[in-house]
Amino acid sequence: MGARKHNTAEARKEAQKTLYFAKLMNCPTSPRKMRLVADMIRGKEVNLALGALKFSTKEASRKLYTLLKSAISNWEQKTGKKADEETLYVTNIYVDGGGSLKRLRTAPQGRGYRIRKRSNHVTVFVDTKNSEN
Repeated sequence: MGARKHNTAEARKEAQKTLYFAKLMNCPTSPRKMRLVADMIRGKEVNLALGALKFSTKEASRKLYTLLKSAISNWEQKTGKKADEETLYVTNIYVDGGGSLKRLRTAPQGRGYRIRKRSNHVTVFVDTKNSEN
């Protein structure tokens, strides 16, 4: 690896140390459905977001619930504080499209209809409002 790439990679690693996040890769839900649930918790306080996800009837909310709990524990691990003592917020959440499984469904007159089974990648960032950064 060249010196320029090495330096930018090191700078990126240092910047990641101050961020508190969790990622969910290749979740077998369409990104459109996951974004509906992600919009429910964006910018909310963590306990309110966990409550909203826990009692939501959508399938994607179960996966986001565990992901948010993972992000909270990552914050606790990096800062050494308890989440109960601080007021954490979902500062940023985004859903990116993942890979698609391509399938064929038989159709009349010898044709086939294409089915795309979509997946997504979700990233959740948590932090306090009055962060020192």
